[in-house]
Amino acid sequence: MSKKRKRYSSAFKAKVALETISNESTVAEIAKKYEVHPTMVSGWKRALLNGAADIFDKGQRSKQQSEVQVEELYRHIGQLKVERDFLSKKLNL
Repeated sequence: MSKKRKRYSSAFKAKVALETISNESTVAEIAKKYEVHPTMVSGWKRALLNGAADIFDKGQRSKQQSEVQVEELYRHIGQLKVERDFLSKKLNL
């Protein structure tokens, strides 16, 4: 019978990665403390360091996405108005 693969929560991964970044103990010590493989700890640390800029960038990115979406919706509204006016003129004749 095979073992089920253990899944770790995002909060747990962040906690371990932050402790690794603090450099108070080695990766091996942290891995032993939390009973995970040192390679996983190193991967979580790398992911945290690579993704840290995205945490501060999310507000800016979502604002840009909403502006693009609003522009697209206005374009669609304009198109619908033109179609409505065209059809109303044709039906009144």
